[in-house]
Amino acid sequence: MEKIKPELRIFESSEELSSNLADHVLQVAESAVKERDSFSLVLSGGDIPIRLGKLSKAPYVRLVEWSKWHVFWAEENVVPKRHPDSYYWQAKQWFISKVPLLPAHVNPVSPGLSGESAANSYEFAIRQQLKSRTVQVSRPTDCPRFDLILLSLGSGGHVASLYPNHPVLEEESQWVACVSKDGSCESVTLTLPVINAAANVTIVASGLDTARPFMDTMVGRKPIRSHPAQMVLPRDGNLVWFADASAASLFLRANEPDATSATDS
Repeated sequence: MEKIKPELRIFESSEELSSNLADHVLQVAESAVKERDSFSLVLSGGDIPIRLGKLSKAPYVRLVEWSKWHVFWAEENVVPKRHPDSYYWQAKQWFISKVPLLPAHVNPVSPGLSGESAANSYEFAIRQQLKSRTVQVSRPTDCPRFDLILLSLGSGGHVASLYPNHPVLEEESQWVACVSKDGSCESVTLTLPVINAAANVTIVASGLDTARPFMDTMVGRKPIRSHPAQMVLPRDGNLVWFADASAASLFLRANEPDATSATDS
């Protein structure tokens, strides 16, 4: 597969990144609602829930047609619903509880199940959303075509729960899989075919601990499976990276002529 060059937006501060990410989400949402009268947003872990808190404040909270939004998760830890490590619980605390989303439009991974059962249950739930046409179908692959998937780059070069050199990177038939990192805690994740079928994918890189994986992903010199973020290549969609200056520091140092700060555009 030919590597698609993503759109890269670099910001001086994490706060500036959050404000521009909120603008981006709102823009994609407005376009989806105008086109289909519905917007499907997929969240993940990392600092995504905290950053989306921007949407609960003025002016965003008054501009959004919240009744049109449907929220899903790209990953979830297999923990109780109110556990601090639950990405649903984090999103509820920072974002969902602060905006007038319809409860029926919030689609978390079912708690209280084993990893495999949770993955199977979530895939079934997503298939039901396709039947109701809440989520579009990607015609080339028959995967769900979410309007926007938000991912966070991990310090190991992973996104969602797609870990380096993990067998899940080869998964082609399942939409949702159970993965285990280091044989310990389990998590549920959307697989690459689903992520790459999205209309829009945005990956956030923030902080010095992501500087090395961010540069390696942008340059593409490492084996692709050792940096799963490189495998996010929407086949008929848009890929946008949001990075703060800390995350982009090594990349900017090595590629100054090729990278332009978003503040200069």
